[in-house]
Amino acid sequence: MRCVCCLIRIVGHPVGSAARCRLLLQPAASQTQNLHDAQQQVLRCYHGSPACAKNRHPTAPNFVNDGDKKRDKSLVGNNDLFEHVAKELKDKATFKQVVDVFTKADVRRRGHVEFIYAALKKMPEFGVERDLAVYNKLLDVFPKEVFVPRNFIQQMFNHYPRQQECGVQVLEQMESYGITPNMETKVLLYQIFGEKGHPMRKFQRLMYWFPKFKHANPFPVPQQLPVDPVELAHLSLTRIANDLDAQVTVYQMPLTDMTESGEPITLPHLVGIQGPSQMELLANHNPSRPVFVEGPFPLWLRKTCVYYYILRAEPIPLNEKMEEPYDPERCFDYPLRLDLDLDRDLGEEESFDVDDVDEGAVFAMCMTNQGDQAVLNQWITGLQQTNPILGRVPTIFRLDASPRQLQGVANTEPEGHRHPTQEEIQPEEEEEPSRSQRMKQ
Repeated sequence: MRCVCCLIRIVGHPVGSAARCRLLLQPAASQTQNLHDAQQQVLRCYHGSPACAKNRHPTAPNFVNDGDKKRDKSLVGNNDLFEHVAKELKDKATFKQVVDVFTKADVRRRGHVEFIYAALKKMPEFGVERDLAVYNKLLDVFPKEVFVPRNFIQQMFNHYPRQQECGVQVLEQMESYGITPNMETKVLLYQIFGEKGHPMRKFQRLMYWFPKFKHANPFPVPQQLPVDPVELAHLSLTRIANDLDAQVTVYQMPLTDMTESGEPITLPHLVGIQGPSQMELLANHNPSRPVFVEGPFPLWLRKTCVYYYILRAEPIPLNEKMEEPYDPERCFDYPLRLDLDLDRDLGEEESFDVDDVDEGAVFAMCMTNQGDQAVLNQWITGLQQTNPILGRVPTIFRLDASPRQLQGVANTEPEGHRHPTQEEIQPEEEEEPSRSQRMKQ
């Protein structure tokens, strides 16, 4: 059994020689009580400083020392912190407020890696996934000058790998959304991970490749798509047609009307496009051959899917194709045809196994949110004003499920189940002749 002096020396309480002698002269019970008071005084000194308590944020979680209950019930996780602060409004200001609450809650930024990962997942929900200032604010959560390697051995052994992986993840999400870092991002990465860290190397790669390929796409899609369905259809059809001379016509605007019985009727929008070359092809079309209205075909513009329909003809048979006469004097500088008799090697094949697929000409395109036959009949009627030949040509509708029906099937159809198509419901017909038999015919 140790004496009181040894216990006091172990605890580390600065007790003088006079006080030590008084403890030795006291009874055993009194010595035990004084020893307990000394231990409590020492523990009270190491419990916390008033300076840290003053710097604590008023909304920070409160810690209590009540037996085994070390945390208050108000302490929430990283995912619940966003829901706790942003209860109603979720925008950029609220997201920054959540980051400020976590930053000011603890000076040492405990759990900053988990918080940054949770914030990256919540960014699309708050609509700040394309904001460079928010990414810089997330990088500012890291403690400064703590994860910087001090020598070449720490650089070689990947100093603080979890923190470096988290920093690289922030930059990778910026890369996926096409956000170019700025000088503030570079300064933050230099203060956090140093010049030789993996996040700094990732930053250097982004700054090398992004300026080269950021404007390389000749047909860019705007970041903010139009909300109006007519404007969105105008943008989509112009992008599909890729013809500067094509004319976009609005055949019907979206409208909500009331019937005599009081029932609301919603009229869909109907927008079409047709170019001069398509009008010429339709004017030269054989009236004895029908034209077909097909669709819907999906078109993705970022995260928005729209559907369009086309007016097309069947491919012309090979025996009816007529080649345009070749005029050798049409261009003297650049000949339009070269008849060269090139010698072939013994190892080269003279025949190529290539299947040529002939497609019919596309005469016009349209977009609508209700692709039934009645709405598309209005489109064909509108086209007859500029294409009178449509009044003498039979029109056949080959339509699939409309966009509304597709959405309903996607919401109600179980996984792994597929509805049979119209061709599967119909009785089996004779097998279509093969390609070789068609060639013989």
